[in-house]
Amino acid sequence: MQRLVIDLSWGSSRLEGNKYSRIDTEELISAGREPEGASDIDRQMILNHKAAIEFLVENAEEIEFDRRTVLNLHALLAENLLDDLDDEGRLRSRPVAIGTSVYTPIAIPQLIDEQFDKILAKTRAIPDPLEQSFFVMVHLPYLQPFRDVNKRTSRLAANISLVKANLCPLSFVDVPEQSYTEGILAVYERTDVALLRDVFEWAYERSCGQFAVLREAMGRPDPIRLNYRAQLRSIVAESVIERVWPSDTELNAKAAASGVLETDRDGFVAAARRDLIALRADILGRYRLRHSEFIAWITAIGDARKSSP
Repeated sequence: MQRLVIDLSWGSSRLEGNKYSRIDTEELISAGREPEGASDIDRQMILNHKAAIEFLVENAEEIEFDRRTVLNLHALLAENLLDDLDDEGRLRSRPVAIGTSVYTPIAIPQLIDEQFDKILAKTRAIPDPLEQSFFVMVHLPYLQPFRDVNKRTSRLAANISLVKANLCPLSFVDVPEQSYTEGILAVYERTDVALLRDVFEWAYERSCGQFAVLREAMGRPDPIRLNYRAQLRSIVAESVIERVWPSDTELNAKAAASGVLETDRDGFVAAARRDLIALRADILGRYRLRHSEFIAWITAIGDARKSSP
């Protein structure tokens, strides 16, 4: 998850001219540190990508190529970047021009609305998740359904089918900006997808290679952590917010109440204890915790954590 958030936030933002390096992106996302001289727009763009990616992954069972998902993606990606707040997560009602192209997208709101629904319906009808991914990456920018942030929305939407099918995500890492731009322009001006298709294929193969290396380095995931990810994070967050250091008995009771199978509870309690011991400021985002809550917890529990085995 952390690798996806960093790589996709950086890769997609870079295609919009964002000046953050990958290291800068990791520092911002993991520790909240900003590079010297960085612009507010670049920082907002990175943080918006982080929120949009988390939305996709955390709602994997519910997301679909539908209005709710795509409008929410746009709202997350466009937050605090448009002149009119009402344009965040809303189809446009006025004409737009594309500065680097002679192509003029349709301007009639009713047609935009109809074509938007048609694109989503056709995408859902495609059986292959990779073809779905490429289809939406082509057609959303061509329609330009939003006042701005259309290409970013299409790149995140291209991951919907991949996330749902449990395939490697498309992170756009190292995609040449010029090749991507030329591919989009070919779609705009000649309705020719060949170049963008080549970019998509190259980018996806590279993403697969990088995530395969990461998976091998990580080894096989702990089945307790895999099956009870949400419960573990919830118990850690509750302990911090309530400023307590729970006993094993209390953790066992919480495990039972949250649906952990009896045969898994010993392993679950051990995992929860490890997470509480290992909790630090750099990973609070995993638990949706604020730094002030973490400091208050550390102060309240005193030496309890240090004395744990």
